[in-house]
Amino acid sequence: MPLIETRELTKVYTLGETCVHALAGVSVDIVDGEFVAVMGPSGSGKSTFMNVIGCLDVPTAGSYRLAGEDVSGLSADALAAIRNRLIGFVFQQFNLLPRTSAAENVELPLLYSGVPAAERRARALRSLAQVDLAARAGHHPAQLSGGQQQRVAIARALVNAPKLILADEPTGALDSVTSLEVIALLQALNRDGITIIVVTHEQDIAAFASRRIVFRDGRIMSDTRNPPADATAALAARRAETAGAQA
Repeated sequence: MPLIETRELTKVYTLGETCVHALAGVSVDIVDGEFVAVMGPSGSGKSTFMNVIGCLDVPTAGSYRLAGEDVSGLSADALAAIRNRLIGFVFQQFNLLPRTSAAENVELPLLYSGVPAAERRARALRSLAQVDLAARAGHHPAQLSGGQQQRVAIARALVNAPKLILADEPTGALDSVTSLEVIALLQALNRDGITIIVVTHEQDIAAFASRRIVFRDGRIMSDTRNPPADATAALAARRAETAGAQA
């Protein structure tokens, strides 16, 4: 059974007297454990697709099943419960609360779930350890680099043990070395069995996914599978290159 299964997924926005077909009959299956890059120009439908499969929005028509459950017509509260249980989100701008520590930021999804404080803290610290930031648990976002802030965001996405991580341009605000660090981490999580979907406009980032789905005008234009590049090896090469340039 696919983790994600859409059939003739359609999303129409009405802007005054104009109807915009953001999705125009998208049918796709994504199975457990895939690493997928979703690509396309601005206005192609890729962000709308992510919002629908992330249960942040509902389709106008068509069906969407997530982990075997039809979520196409669920209420806002039911969708929120599914997001909290099955999906972790990572965004370009990190979306961390500036006046709270890294650990407190990671705890937020658990707070919304009503998890007791002691368990929240323990699980947050475990998630930070997964992204090699246990030593920064008490630091506020302003005390962290951009790459560290994105790793806190990934730890927050992990804290509820999701089946799926949706990452929207997760390297867009990062330099090349830090981008590779983040992608290497996502590849490691994927090897541990988490399904990863990355929305990106960067071909070099998409090269680290095992599958590329390209959108245009609300439709899937291509859906290809290729052996992914190794982000850890690319990171080592980039660091060596940087060190050589500085020597």
